[in-house]
Amino acid sequence: MAIRRLPENVINRIAAGEVVERPASAVKELVENSIDAGATRVEISLREGGKSLITVTDDGFGMTPDELSLAIERHATSKLSGDDLFDIHTMGFRGEALPSLGAVSRLSIVSRPPDTESAWSILVEGGTVSGPSPAAHPYGTRIEVRDLFYATPARLKFLKGDRTETSQILDVVKRLAMARPDIGFMVHDGARERLRVVPGTGDLLDARLDRLGAIMGREFSENALRIEAERDGVRLDGYAGVPTLNRANSMQQFLFVNGRPVRDKLLFGAVRAAYMDFLARNRHPMVALFVELEPRQVDINVHPAKAEVRFRDAGTVRGLIIGALKHALAEAGHRASTTVSAAALGAVQPAANPLPTGASGYGGYGYRPATPSRGLAEQGMAFQAPLGGAAPIPPSAANDIPENDPGTAAYPLGAARAQVHATYIVSQTDDGIVIVDQHAAHERLVYENMKRSLGETGVSRQALLIPEVVELDESAASRLAARASELAELGLVIEAFGEGAVLVREVPALLGQINAQALIRDLADEMAAFGDAFSLKEKLEEVCGTMACHGSVRAGRRLNAEEMNALLREMEATPHSGQCNHGRPTYVELKLADIERLFGRR
Repeated sequence: MAIRRLPENVINRIAAGEVVERPASAVKELVENSIDAGATRVEISLREGGKSLITVTDDGFGMTPDELSLAIERHATSKLSGDDLFDIHTMGFRGEALPSLGAVSRLSIVSRPPDTESAWSILVEGGTVSGPSPAAHPYGTRIEVRDLFYATPARLKFLKGDRTETSQILDVVKRLAMARPDIGFMVHDGARERLRVVPGTGDLLDARLDRLGAIMGREFSENALRIEAERDGVRLDGYAGVPTLNRANSMQQFLFVNGRPVRDKLLFGAVRAAYMDFLARNRHPMVALFVELEPRQVDINVHPAKAEVRFRDAGTVRGLIIGALKHALAEAGHRASTTVSAAALGAVQPAANPLPTGASGYGGYGYRPATPSRGLAEQGMAFQAPLGGAAPIPPSAANDIPENDPGTAAYPLGAARAQVHATYIVSQTDDGIVIVDQHAAHERLVYENMKRSLGETGVSRQALLIPEVVELDESAASRLAARASELAELGLVIEAFGEGAVLVREVPALLGQINAQALIRDLADEMAAFGDAFSLKEKLEEVCGTMACHGSVRAGRRLNAEEMNALLREMEATPHSGQCNHGRPTYVELKLADIERLFGRR
């Protein structure tokens, strides 16, 4: 078949398919244009999930008749001052959105710049242009997209139901709203208002937290840790939830680069690495992180949807995120999510509706403890130091707690008052009570002590009698070889063995008998996906966690007042003691006012 040039209208429809995949794509492009136009208010109206009607109205700069005519031409834009595609300071820059929408829908634009007497409108239907002509409209711009994909009917068959498409649009608008707390957003689906957030006032950080709370939920704003760090010209800002505030998926993880919402596997991998020590693998933290850096240090021109980015120095960005999150988690100390106490109150209050599994920060974690390896209990006994070297406790020890014990309110976790069912410690604070799961709490303390010991002495290694050769593809083998020094710190000694293989010489002694082939292949896959050796770290931490579990104070063991208070003081001094190794809370705090409400005293 001879080569021929495609007609212009077919070229435009092909290009439109790259930019506008579904109604949410159209909304994203139009709202980003409103943001770049300096809008302080953006209103979005939908019908049938955006398939029959999308309207975006803003109070931005507006466009003159000449600018309207240019705006619907391909690759015409006001957002590039020069020709440098690495010096981008706006949300859009390609000049493809409006002409793409005009090629596959019935598009109308009405716009009026400030200090002008009238507005102007222009129509584009399947690529055919009418106007511009005078119109009535206040300052700003109103863009209406009707019958999306009517010119490409085959694409309509791939769209989902109205509810699904509306949900996708809401997700897009929420992400943009989180990035710009200074702008108000409203979404109406024709039947009801689906989203309304007002412009924030005052300090940017306060406005940002208010906006995050409005979108991610009040429980996030109440349990968010402030994240702030800077390194080599890269600035990180934002908020992260405490580990006990977690979800069953990563839908509540929001990442922004220079104000642009992105979905980048490097950033998600960094979040996972930072929380890996505090959550079970099937639980995910809630975070909203904002990365700011010189535009030339990041390439946003790698995908038409601009949802992916490529950093010039990805290692610096990733290390900054992991370090800042870990620092914030350590600074949080023994803090646990307020949802823990809320769930406890809901469980004991007769009139309260029970929370569904997974609704609280720790429900439905789905963790199944690994089958303990032989001898782990004996190894774990060496790490029982957190109780301060107290003498062994006879099983029948009584709770001899003086009623006038001084220092009741002198500590965050209070002073021990009782032990219930030989499992839970009840302490009194200045404004409430704290109930501690003695086994979960001590398990975290023992685990942290083990980590400190491993950090000081390193991971002991066991040499293989016969080094094992693992065959991989060339790129995977080179990735592993490049990280050989980091793996050696974790107890795994490897070296390159030809172009498509690695040689395993030593493995971590803690892991005992392992399948080196499977471990190396898992590491190669995870380095390709996330850039880190999660499998090995998690296997080591799982063993340490099991040892900590067997070496900690068991449920059913009676403790005296001195031992209970020693455990409380150690919790206050140990980072991350608010949750056990799997993200479950180690204590529940109930305020006196909440307890009084239970009995109708308030």
